[in-house]
Amino acid sequence: MTDKPRVLVTAAFDPDVVARLSERFHVTVIEPSLDGLSLAEMGLERELAAADVIVAELDVVDEATLALAPDLQLVVSCRAKPVNVDLDACAARGIPVATTPGRNAEVTADLSFALLLATVRHVSASERWLRAGNWSDDDVFEPYSIFRSIGLGGRTLGILGGGAVGARVLKRARGFGMTVKVYDPFLPADAFGDEAVVAPLDEVLSTSDIVTVHVPLMPETEGLLGARELALLKPSAFLINAGRAAIIDETALMDVLRDHRIAGAGFDVYYQEPLPHDSELLALDNVTLTPHIAGASDDVIGEHSRIAAEALVTWADGGQPRAIANARQLAAAASTTA
Repeated sequence: MTDKPRVLVTAAFDPDVVARLSERFHVTVIEPSLDGLSLAEMGLERELAAADVIVAELDVVDEATLALAPDLQLVVSCRAKPVNVDLDACAARGIPVATTPGRNAEVTADLSFALLLATVRHVSASERWLRAGNWSDDDVFEPYSIFRSIGLGGRTLGILGGGAVGARVLKRARGFGMTVKVYDPFLPADAFGDEAVVAPLDEVLSTSDIVTVHVPLMPETEGLLGARELALLKPSAFLINAGRAAIIDETALMDVLRDHRIAGAGFDVYYQEPLPHDSELLALDNVTLTPHIAGASDDVIGEHSRIAAEALVTWADGGQPRAIANARQLAAAASTTA
């Protein structure tokens, strides 16, 4: 037996962080699953019965899970948005749900900028062309002609969303000598000082050479870029989305791409995932595609492990972790029972 709080970890987790946590907690680590199942379906009845805390990433913490965990006091979702946790069910039990915001901000900014470069400089298209055996002695300079594009220095990058990822993309853009405009209605005009101008959406869209999407998906931003907004883009502009597909209206976007109304686009996110094999996007020659890999990095595991550990220590010390996803539900449940 142990007086240490019992922590059940089913997320991918940094072993060094586990070792440090073991000084204060009894930590049980389960091999991560990619199935996205309820923890109640994974044969963990004994572990759940003993758990004071669950740390999960893909596994679902639902009512069935809570029924098997009578001593549960805290859930940590290793996500920025805890879509794997039933927030209301946890609140009804008085269980706070902590999250790991910004865990993949750095690597998502990296991938976003890599996708931007690959799109603007035709990296994927030129590689496919080369691998297909098209480069010949008959015209050694042909690729120089057909894959010609723009440089980034002196160009304007429009960033939609100046949060954790958008702010990091800004830094990368400045390193390439770009002028940056940011659309974010929650930021003051001087949020980035001399590094960027915070401007209205229409101005950002109509004056940028490249636009990259990093606003969070919520009712107010779903379909933020519709037919009217996309029509504001310059014919020479590029559109990059490694954020959320639903920020851009699908019908309007496909019309723009089919008609080549912009120079090109790069996507890491899609309206349906996995991307169907018969998706029209796969047939378009003006689009660069990656299979939702922005967060695919070992560094993300290290970062969410660090943030989760911080939440656990704060909780064990009697405090409240800094990012509680169901604070509103907890307050409502408390008022109901008062």
